[in-house]
Amino acid sequence: MKKAKILSGIIAAAVSFVLLSIVQLKVATPMLLAERFYSGFGWLQIGVMSVLGGFLAVKMLDVSKVSKWRTISWTLFSFVFFAQLILGLSGFDDFLMTGKLHLPIPAVIPGGAIFRMEFSFMPILFLSTVFLTGPAWCSQLCYFGALDNLTSGIKSKSRKFNTKHLKLIKSISLVIFVFLVILLRAFGVSLYSAAIIAIVFGVIGLLVVIFVSTFTGKMIHCVYFCPLGTILNYARFVNPFRMYIDDTCTSCMRCAKSCKYLALEKQNIAARKPGFTCIMCGDCLNSCHEGSIKYKLWKFSPETARIIYIVITVSVFIVFLNVARI
Repeated sequence: MKKAKILSGIIAAAVSFVLLSIVQLKVATPMLLAERFYSGFGWLQIGVMSVLGGFLAVKMLDVSKVSKWRTISWTLFSFVFFAQLILGLSGFDDFLMTGKLHLPIPAVIPGGAIFRMEFSFMPILFLSTVFLTGPAWCSQLCYFGALDNLTSGIKSKSRKFNTKHLKLIKSISLVIFVFLVILLRAFGVSLYSAAIIAIVFGVIGLLVVIFVSTFTGKMIHCVYFCPLGTILNYARFVNPFRMYIDDTCTSCMRCAKSCKYLALEKQNIAARKPGFTCIMCGDCLNSCHEGSIKYKLWKFSPETARIIYIVITVSVFIVFLNVARI
């Protein structure tokens, strides 16, 4: 297993290097911050970030450490994202992308596309991550989700939920959200007024993160409130990776305590399949003493499927860490 970890780290570093090199060579306006400030320093940034990718892959392959390092890397991404935004809005233009600003609220990604009737950069970027990494957007790339992850980890014990109708509730909420956005467009609401409504929606989401997720010990914003999360719950099935529970499961329910996404409740364990809200983060693996929860990818072994998933996910994370800005 040690050799597999080292090899996976090398592959993740190599993939990260290739992807960032393409960005460095093919994008006319420098995307890498180091290149924006000092010509040629983009390659130094690529080298450092590739090593980081290899390091994270090795750490996340250890089931006892995946939750810790996923939280660290996810928090780092959110910090870098918002730090660049704040610096950019403070007058340091190099920290911003060229183009139009958009509100850093997850719901704005689908909401903005529907309101403008434009399939712009952000929806395309979101869907590209779904094709590559399935639901990893909601476990490593969402700037709001990183905060939800932190606040939900404050309580040592979490409250119990009845998740029997969770999929139905999320689906109805998404339909209502889309309908309201369409109404805003139909009634000719100005872009300024729509932005104010979006900000209010974002503030409500932030309050859910700070107060509800903290109180319950579960990621309530991501599971119940965020419409983008519901879209991902459906869209993730275009990706070939899956998780399943084999017949060695004893239904001890220890895994339910480690799942902040309410995807390992009694009905999910009985069905031998994580629930609709599973984002394949892997936090549950360490809590399963029987090793019953596994990754699946075509005919690969569960161990190989997990290695491939982590290598791809970490590589995509490294690219986003270096190029994702507003």
